[in-house]
Amino acid sequence: MTIAALRPLRLQLQPGDDLRHCLEERAQEEKGTGFVLGVVGNLSQAAFQCPGRKEPTVLRGELEIISLQGTLAPQGVHLHLSFSDAGCQVWGGHLEPGSLVLKGADLLVGWLASQPAPPQATAGPRVELVGRADCPLTLRAQRMLRTLEIGHRLVAPASPGAPLEVRIDGQSVGDYGALAELHGQGKLEALRRLR
Repeated sequence: MTIAALRPLRLQLQPGDDLRHCLEERAQEEKGTGFVLGVVGNLSQAAFQCPGRKEPTVLRGELEIISLQGTLAPQGVHLHLSFSDAGCQVWGGHLEPGSLVLKGADLLVGWLASQPAPPQATAGPRVELVGRADCPLTLRAQRMLRTLEIGHRLVAPASPGAPLEVRIDGQSVGDYGALAELHGQGKLEALRRLR
């Protein structure tokens, strides 16, 4: 599994900025997918959608942002806001347009780095064991691959007395000892079946 790297970006919003609109505009500019990682700031007005209600709720006053979580993409944003009012009552729901910054808001957004296209699926297992089915080293190699959940195929050798040959993606890597060494170095992990 590949883990995508995040490119952090600090956003500073000014008094009167619409929190949701600013994040939507930034997602359009970035032409990518991002996540809100953190926020500090306050609002003069918060518009949020409570569960089960048809219309957004709007509160005004000095409102302290507690958290803002969600995703950003050119197709739209999905953000959850929580904040407290002057009486320290906590409110929250889906962030709607009309949530206005009071004194300022600093956000940290992580944008997903561009990822290369995934490799094309192969027609069969990436590992081939070229050896006799009754060969002890072939049997040990098969047992290792099964334990590691690595798909493989057994291929009969061209000559009956040929030693075991291990091939990965069509390239010979050696015999059982070479396979065991690759396992010891952790280099077989990429061949494991996806769960």
